[in-house]
Amino acid sequence: MDKKYYENLGETLYSGTLENGLTVYVIPKVGYEKKYAFFATSYGGADRRFQLDGTWQDTPAGIAHFLEHKLFDTETGNALADLAANGASPNAFTSFEMTAYHFECTEGFEENLKTLLDFVSIPYFTEESVAKEQGIIGQEINMIEDSPGYVAFFNLLKGLYGTHPVRDSIAGTIESIEQITAQTLYNLHRAFYRPSNMVLCVAGDVDPERVLELARELLPKDFHEPPVKDHGPSDTVPVIKAKTEISMAVSQPMFLCGTRVPPGEKGMAYLQQELTGSLAIQYLAGKSAPLYLRLYDEGLISNDFSCGFMSGGSFAFTEFSGESRDPDCVLAEIRAEVAAILTGGIDEARFIRLKKATLGQRIRALDSMENLCCDQIASHFRGANALDSLGILADVTSQDVQEFIAQHLQAEQFALSVVTP
Repeated sequence: MDKKYYENLGETLYSGTLENGLTVYVIPKVGYEKKYAFFATSYGGADRRFQLDGTWQDTPAGIAHFLEHKLFDTETGNALADLAANGASPNAFTSFEMTAYHFECTEGFEENLKTLLDFVSIPYFTEESVAKEQGIIGQEINMIEDSPGYVAFFNLLKGLYGTHPVRDSIAGTIESIEQITAQTLYNLHRAFYRPSNMVLCVAGDVDPERVLELARELLPKDFHEPPVKDHGPSDTVPVIKAKTEISMAVSQPMFLCGTRVPPGEKGMAYLQQELTGSLAIQYLAGKSAPLYLRLYDEGLISNDFSCGFMSGGSFAFTEFSGESRDPDCVLAEIRAEVAAILTGGIDEARFIRLKKATLGQRIRALDSMENLCCDQIASHFRGANALDSLGILADVTSQDVQEFIAQHLQAEQFALSVVTP
């Protein structure tokens, strides 16, 4: 395996690629009791149209999440139970562009890793179990559709995106999951769970070569090209719907507003955009920003207000969210603050403080094996290396932040989603 030592972080990254196309990363944590394994595929809720073997295929919303649930079923039982019985704490999640299966443990690491690699790569579905899961996930969908925060979030995305499937719930709808069959799941597993479309990342006091050897022993040997994804044509207007409002059982109005951002290129450019975007949003409205303090003092927001920048391989957007008696006024204040920054420029001293605070947060995050593995795999799928981000962060300038604000936070680019009592 290749070895790269990050002297400024005190971290070492081992990496290797098997003949079947699987990339393996190992981040040694000498002396740590806990070990963590993260096995993921570049396939998420937004990847509904793809080309395999020369044929384009369309699949229903929610199917990647459904497959994640069903993949724990094995011919002899359930992998969750097997991992728990061997002292591991397992879990899984589906995002817009990734499905991941992971566990942490202090003992029995090799056996748990074998179980993880085995059940993810060898599917077992029956029509009966699929029908049962449709009822279970149907209940989950009903619950999240009753969540004001969930509704507000996806209404914002529908306001920002007209065609990209990121606008649709990762869980799908009752109607969409009814289209799923066991054969559909087998077909999708064959398409997206091929090693060339996956990454294994392990952190802990482990032997990197042994991890690579186990992956080589247990996973399919043949190489197959990953499927080609299609997320539809790019939207050509700043927003699809400037304001969406819906009434639900909330004590006071809840809002999300934000802007659509063209996704960055792969590699270092992706990390550059992610870091610059995050700094720009925190500079504008983070909890140390004058805007936040002013809105809070005026009673327009509460301490649950948050803001951020979310980016993927095929989408990116800014978001500002919280509760407010006057969401329209909050959006007007955000727009006014953008205009003030573009007129008066960036306060260099405040920018340097923010960058130092961000650097400290990211260094502290290195102690979390879960964060390490998740960030490394997410970056890999976008052609980058997460551990390079701290070096790139040091090079982000106040001018970069001002240019991001100027390009991606213009008044006409904002959409607003409100849930009223």
